[in-house]
Formats: sequence, C-alpha cells, structure tokens
Amino acid sequence: MATIPAATVAHAPIEVNWIGGSEFSAQRPGGPAIQLDGNAQSAPSPFDALLAALATCAATDVVAILAKQRTPVKSLQVRVEAQRVDATPRRLAAAVLHFAIAAPGASSAKVARAVELSITRYCSVRSSLAPDAAVSWTIALEA
Repeated sequence: MATIPAATVAHAPIEVNWIGGSEFSAQRPGGPAIQLDGNAQSAPSPFDALLAALATCAATDVVAILAKQRTPVKSLQVRVEAQRVDATPRRLAAAVLHFAIAAPGASSAKVARAVELSITRYCSVRSSLAPDAAVSWTIALEA
C-alpha cells in the first residue's frame, strides 16, 4: 500500500457509473458528467481522457501564465502524440504536446518559458504520471 505524504488536501470525490458494455459516466457529485468508453467507440477511452487531461492541465497553466505577463492568449490548441508500453499495464511511456498558440505581443521566449513552467512545475497531471514517462513539447507561435 502506498504511503500518503503528510501534507495533503482532499480532492472532490469522483463517481463512476457503469452505463453498459464498456461505457461509463464519470463526474463530481452534482457536477457535469463525461462519458468514457473502454473500447473508444462511443466516447474517449480512459487513456484518451488521460492524454486530454495532460494537455488541458498544461494549456490552462500556459493561458494563466501568459495572462499574468499581460500577453493574453487569443487561441491555443494542443495535439498530443503518445507512446504506450507494449505490455500490461499499457501505461504511458512518452508523450509530446504540440502547442499552437496565438498570443499577440508575446515573444517566442516568453511563450516557451510559459510552456516549460507549466509542464515541469505547475501541471498536476504531469506530476502525477510515472517519473519515467517522458513528456516533451513543441511550440508553434502563430500570428
């Protein structure tokens, strides 16, 4: 059994309800639900949701960091390419997050630093992955 660090804060519980087949609904009590499909036929798979969570977590930080630097984001897309271990459990081996960002007035260096800080320091989803799951990134700064 894993030991829990001394300083922790409780997260809201998540309820997962089986719909049928390999389909499930997940939500915080009273919150909006997302659908997941273990076979990725009718909804994203749990692994798809993990990659989406990684990208969304990092993107949220990037938007916040650039806003604090007075260079608000006009648009942001993240495409995630991932490799999985070929044995059970087929966990994440590596991911590359491809950021396409439009932030008028932002320099390439400023955007690069925001992405780096997000992934290496602030993104809780990234920090929750196995330490040997490599996460790298590319950035395309758009006009």
